[in-house]
Amino acid sequence: MGARTKATFTAIRIATKILIIASYTLPLMLVQEIALRTGWWSDRAPPRLWHRLTLKVLGIRVHLSGAPASQRPLLIVSNHVSWTDIIVLGSITGIHFIAKSDVRGWPVMGTFARLQRSVFVERERKRTSPEQAREIAERLANGDPMVLFAEGTTGDGSRVLPFKSTLFGAARIALGAIEADHVLVQPVAIAYMRADGLPLDRRERGAIAWIGAVDFVPHLMSLLRRGALDVEVRFGAPIPFAADGDRKAIALTTQADVRRLLVSALRGRG
Repeated sequence: MGARTKATFTAIRIATKILIIASYTLPLMLVQEIALRTGWWSDRAPPRLWHRLTLKVLGIRVHLSGAPASQRPLLIVSNHVSWTDIIVLGSITGIHFIAKSDVRGWPVMGTFARLQRSVFVERERKRTSPEQAREIAERLANGDPMVLFAEGTTGDGSRVLPFKSTLFGAARIALGAIEADHVLVQPVAIAYMRADGLPLDRRERGAIAWIGAVDFVPHLMSLLRRGALDVEVRFGAPIPFAADGDRKAIALTTQADVRRLLVSALRGRG
């Protein structure tokens, strides 16, 4: 097969995937809008279905170890590698995300993030942190399981960056609004393991990651050109966080657990 023919087939494959995603995205957005306005059905079901369908189209296979805790309030804390982390975690259970404010402007994903009732935060503006923490706390108190990417940015997929403790304070604030003696903080690690069935090394894993100033659309196009991608998601034991707890201490403890889970996954340990 010549280079031009191969490029044509690749372009057709990418266009087909985009059309398939578009074919169910608009109907599911409408279903989600109705759910939010009427409450006739759960507003967590349409996003979860969208995430699952999109994983299939993108060729991302999720391998799960452990499960989200059933007790509420629940704050799930994860490492962050790529925008695909949102689809991966969103396919597992009905959850809501704490996302950077610029996610609002992403094509498709930004709209779905709003419809999924994500909480958008401006990490660079420290003066807004207390208000943002209170908004997250209200959601936790209402029983919404929230996902926090505590690194505050994306990493290379082979290591865990230091966790920022500010938004952990939301877990403590939530206890002031409900009759509970603790919030559960559950660590989870996302590990990108294989591409086309072959193990990824550190360099290849870094190429999949969405780091720094890489634009969303080129990264999406790169992902659409790839074959199957295997991702392992490992849930750790939930950590009770009481009202008198130290947010910096819980951030460090959770960071250590996420790092342990990631290393265990990358080394192929059970």
